[in-house]
Amino acid sequence: MADLFLPEDTPLTVALPSAPLDGPLADRLRPATLDEVIGQEHLTGPDGAIGRMVAAGKLSSMILWGPPGTGKTSIARLLAAAVGLRFVALSAVFSGVADLKKIFAEARQFARTGEKTLLFVDEIHRFNRAQQDGFLPFVEDGTITLVGATTENPSFELNAALLSRCQVLILQRLDQRALCRLLDRAEAIEDRPLPLTPEARDALVGSADGDGRFLLNQAETLFDIDLPEPLDPAALAALLQRRVAVYDKDREGHYNLISALHKAIRGSDPQAALYYLARMLTAGEEPLFLLRRLVRAASEDIGLADPQALVQCLAAKDAYDFLGSPEGELAIVQACLYLATAPKSNAAYVAQKEAWRSAKETGSLMPPQNILNAPTKLMKTIGYGQGYAYDHDAADGFSGANYWPDALPPQHYYRPTDRGFEKRLAERLAWWDERRGASGAPQDGDE
Repeated sequence: MADLFLPEDTPLTVALPSAPLDGPLADRLRPATLDEVIGQEHLTGPDGAIGRMVAAGKLSSMILWGPPGTGKTSIARLLAAAVGLRFVALSAVFSGVADLKKIFAEARQFARTGEKTLLFVDEIHRFNRAQQDGFLPFVEDGTITLVGATTENPSFELNAALLSRCQVLILQRLDQRALCRLLDRAEAIEDRPLPLTPEARDALVGSADGDGRFLLNQAETLFDIDLPEPLDPAALAALLQRRVAVYDKDREGHYNLISALHKAIRGSDPQAALYYLARMLTAGEEPLFLLRRLVRAASEDIGLADPQALVQCLAAKDAYDFLGSPEGELAIVQACLYLATAPKSNAAYVAQKEAWRSAKETGSLMPPQNILNAPTKLMKTIGYGQGYAYDHDAADGFSGANYWPDALPPQHYYRPTDRGFEKRLAERLAWWDERRGASGAPQDGDE
């Protein structure tokens, strides 16, 4: 922000001058009133949270959370003007404790004269926890009305104490209709149409991926070029770059997409699973991270309903190690589609949790003596290994012996489904249980 580089004794109050006629198109098109804000009517309209606060003439502190280019800065500026507050802006990227102290001191001085301050903090999630705590007393006593802007999930990035004192308002990415309205305004202020065919205009809107600022910057580039005839989609693509998808590998978008991929696989939707896989790979996600998640899904959500699922994932990992990108990514696609189309079972996952819980509760119980190894004469004397039935010598290779500690009745952790290969396993387990009953071995629940 410009005020960060002014002399120390310069007041931080920011006026709202109109953009110069030769300024950037995005600045010249900044809305002059909240009614002119495009795409956020759910907040700025008469029934929206912001619309109601403005109508009442009183603002509460708030966090504006939304993707880039959706109007967070414009809304903050217009809020101050709408309710007559002094507007101060800073960026958490370039500011520190000294800047905040100066702003809070100035705000207190202005408050004594009856002029209240709206402090807009862009990228507020960039402040660390201690810096965020510094806002609390000044927000609480009304010295400032805080409006923070962030592209990151406030639940993860902001202190609970600060969140409890602010409303979190969610801005939506701009849809096609809103982006088209922005282009209409751009053409009106330039007093000429964009040099594009209708199809190319639609392609330009699509390339913005919901980011209004990016769209206007692209439009400005087109206005600045002297073109003999309107561009078609192919010519437009050759001239301009498509917006890079919003994706940060250590932020919320990363976890949202990997969760969506896993759940699409679990829900047997190969088309959606492939879409989310593509979103992550094309955005630069580490392929081995995706392969690790696929391996997990193979065990957690498919298991023995299709034992080949895990084999496919490990083979995909080997293929990717061998080929690298981009050729090896096809093996990842194959594994993803295999998982999404495989029969599903979480029986092994459930069995693991139940067995782990049982082991923690009964972790000191000795196995029955008949299945203990007896490498010494003493151990044989006290009964280790006595009565052990070697299953390969029994009919059908099954003795029906008891393998459970004396103080723990046999448990049934693993309960296979009737889907895929587990249907055969269920039949096999039922047959073994029946034979155990006939042999007199204790069954599940027997004391």
